Amino acid sequence: MKRQAAARHEKVTISVPAARLARARAAVASGRAASVSAYVDQALAEKEERISLDAVLDAMDRELGPPSREAEAWARRVLGR
Repeated sequence: MKRQAAARHEKVTISVPAARLARARAAVASGRAASVSAYVDQALAEKEERISLDAVLDAMDRELGPPSREAEAWARRVLGR
């Protein structure tokens, strides 16, 4: 079995609103994140996934056209939104 190389990490300095940092630290304190770095890394990964999904949906809209109002209403009912 091949051994997978560990992801290379780099240290950076960022500025965030104090309230956002407090929420990240609270996530660590409650065990929802291993560290503030892990919390930020997960947030960045989720953002990348949303951007990728947005690109797929935009491509579908270009190819097929946007969903109809009826289709959007159906999706909202099914998803409970």
